[in-house]
Amino acid sequence: MTQPPKDNFVVNRIKAFKYAFKGAWLLRKEASIQVQLGCALVVTILGFAADLSTTEWCIQLLAIGLVLATEGLNTAIERIADFIHPEYHEKIGIIKDVSAGAVTFAAVIAAIIGFIIYIPKLF
Repeated sequence: MTQPPKDNFVVNRIKAFKYAFKGAWLLRKEASIQVQLGCALVVTILGFAADLSTTEWCIQLLAIGLVLATEGLNTAIERIADFIHPEYHEKIGIIKDVSAGAVTFAAVIAAIIGFIIYIPKLF
């Protein structure tokens, strides 16, 4: 019995991007992602108004990406935890708290980066 032919490398990469974009699109319904996207939109508009340098744009975009990626991972961890153990469980709660804590670290660092970039431009 022969196996069906495997897709080639390019076809597999296209499928992988399709699934990744589907996952990113699903995140739009998460309240925390909506807040983070709102903040990203505000600092992006501020960036144009403040005429950021190329380096400042790169750093700001990296900070935005760090927060959004961490938020996405946090959402995935929370959903996996809820799937594995739908009822409250202390250890699952700790896992979710640690995951949320990672988002907090990323958001605080992003805010500090924002202050470093924008305070000299405002004062």
